[in-house]
Amino acid sequence: MAESGGEPASTQPSGPPGAGLFANPALLANPYPMYAMLRATNPVLQVPVQSYAPSYEGPGVIVLTRFAEIETVLREDRFSVDRMQADVLRLVPDGAAREFIEGPNAFRSMLTMDPPDHTRVRGLVSKAFTPRRVEERLRPRVEELVDELLAEATARNDVDVMRDFAEPLPAIVIAELLGVPADDRQKFKAWSRELIGSGPTRFADSGGRERTRQVILDFMDYMRGVVEDRRRSPGDDLISGMVLAQEEQDALSDQELISTSLLLLIAGHETTTNLIGNGLLALLRHREQLERLHAEPALVDGAVEELLRFDSPVQATVRVATEDCELGDVAIGRGALVVCVLGAANRDPAAYDAPDALDVGRTGLRHLAFGFGTHFCLGAGLARLEARTAFRELTRRFPGMQLATDDVTYRPNPLLRGVSSLPVTLDG
Repeated sequence: MAESGGEPASTQPSGPPGAGLFANPALLANPYPMYAMLRATNPVLQVPVQSYAPSYEGPGVIVLTRFAEIETVLREDRFSVDRMQADVLRLVPDGAAREFIEGPNAFRSMLTMDPPDHTRVRGLVSKAFTPRRVEERLRPRVEELVDELLAEATARNDVDVMRDFAEPLPAIVIAELLGVPADDRQKFKAWSRELIGSGPTRFADSGGRERTRQVILDFMDYMRGVVEDRRRSPGDDLISGMVLAQEEQDALSDQELISTSLLLLIAGHETTTNLIGNGLLALLRHREQLERLHAEPALVDGAVEELLRFDSPVQATVRVATEDCELGDVAIGRGALVVCVLGAANRDPAAYDAPDALDVGRTGLRHLAFGFGTHFCLGAGLARLEARTAFRELTRRFPGMQLATDDVTYRPNPLLRGVSSLPVTLDG
């Protein structure tokens, strides 16, 4: 509970400390000038949480915006992914927020596990995402889906790239990979949007907290049903494989199995959806780059990496300092929650020439859009396959594509960056 500082508890802010730092609506459309300002003036920013809890004197929240410090934090084991080690989490209000991070319905997946638990769980799941499996088993299905979805979109008068292509493509792929029935895709899409749609601000009021709590419970109940179905009738899918490993080796607890399945469902389609949407919007706003990609389709592999760097679908990740240390000559206390702004690192002029320019021919590119180190994105290979196929076919088939509106709105979650819709005309 937050300390009251002598004021009635009801007057205290009800969201997590620092939750609104990047959630200003004016910044959602373009946070990059703010990132540049922070990199130049305060690259290791200590966020004051005293407005939330006046008597708080702990290590607090640190926000990083330079490539060098962020890469260090993601690489070194003195920074944990276990959010429960963060001192400021004791300020999070009771209710859905705490149910999400602790207790019987905790979302305990490899995203919040350190080794050796992370190694154990990731080792089981990674078999589904090996380069060979992605190339031999998933590529043909991705190419087939891209053809089907673009054919359907072409037949429409009004095309919303998000609704008609960027959302269904990765959702279908990950659902089939996991073994989730096709009829339930819209159900878990709605749950996923509710959980991540508003980002850290979802706990700002009691109604939001209760909605989140109910979504978590519904999501968990649904996945328990899927897991039980796979125990009775196993198939050639990832959930069946995890169930088999659990029963033969006791390798996963029930909660780990369910939480890992939920993580893959959410991460497997939300981030790739935003990669396609953000990337296509960037190309449409930088016409010469779209035309170059159409003229030089062999550039598509590098273009995907540049689009990931230029407007990263995952804008930030967090770690917790497990010991006293320094970052950029700033003392970081043990238990500090360290926010690594990947979107800022990927525009750092110390790491890239002309970082604010989009260049689909950029070579030798190393970015942090998929993270770094032990927790590098497990599904990066699949996301790249889907994005390469999507951009190759979009630019090949529709070189004259144009935005149908200048009024492009972003979803309210500043951490998972994506547009809510992207209406286009395909023939220009």
